[in-house]
Amino acid sequence: MKLRRAIALLIGFAVTQAHAITVVDDSGASVTLAKPAERVVSLAPHVTELLFAAGGGARVVGAVTYSDYPKEAQAIARVGDNKALDLERIVALHPDLIVVWRHGNAARQTDRLQALGVPIYFSEPKHLDDIAASIGKLGALLGTQNEARAASDAFTREIARLRARYAERPRVSVFYQVWDDPLMTLNRDNVFDEVIGLCGGANVFAAEKPRVPTISTEAVLAANPEAIVTATPGATKPDRPLPALERWRRWTSMTAVARGNLFGIDGDLINRPTPRLALGADELCRDLEIARERRTK
Repeated sequence: MKLRRAIALLIGFAVTQAHAITVVDDSGASVTLAKPAERVVSLAPHVTELLFAAGGGARVVGAVTYSDYPKEAQAIARVGDNKALDLERIVALHPDLIVVWRHGNAARQTDRLQALGVPIYFSEPKHLDDIAASIGKLGALLGTQNEARAASDAFTREIARLRARYAERPRVSVFYQVWDDPLMTLNRDNVFDEVIGLCGGANVFAAEKPRVPTISTEAVLAANPEAIVTATPGATKPDRPLPALERWRRWTSMTAVARGNLFGIDGDLINRPTPRLALGADELCRDLEIARERRTK
């Protein structure tokens, strides 16, 4: 009887192992679940979007502040923000998967999350291909592969369309202003630099260190970009005044100012590595096409 029970347990273990789900997250670590996740806590706004895109929105039981897209995400219980997490609230939600922003969530609290023994997936897509891959991996962990594949393929097709149309267009030098005081930008180690490239642009501070370098006004003037782009709270037409870019209007000899190439794009579309980045890329590509047209005026 004991032998028969032992054999049954071994068979059950083998079946469980055969159906285990394993993916590699953005930190390079393997994440394994015995079955698809049913209660997921998202610790970054972009993660919430990716989970919904992967078909798992109904399984997200906790999310951080600014997890506002899609609309359904606004009703999810809040468990803190990228600076401070409500660990007690997270535990009370009984998650079977926690998805963390690797460099956005505080390292100390992330360590405490790991001590809970709940599987953790670290998310930080750095390239356009990583966004599509992330949707697929999350879909695998959720057991929603079909929905995830459809979303991933749609994003990939749209990026391919933009690349085919714009990547070989005449280069436009671009300064992307992340913040105006202190003045900050991005180097090449991020997904938006890749977006600039697929639109036929060139990031004038691509070689800077660190990833989000603080720069001087003199450095921007020396680079003399043909276009200056910044994130705005909402979609902003290129010819509207942009408070964050007003500082440049006095430098009338700079090409971007002389030609009126000061552009604003909805920050949610260009700062979050999600499928909506394709919409932000489309806006940027059209802005840079405007900059090309203004060369002849």
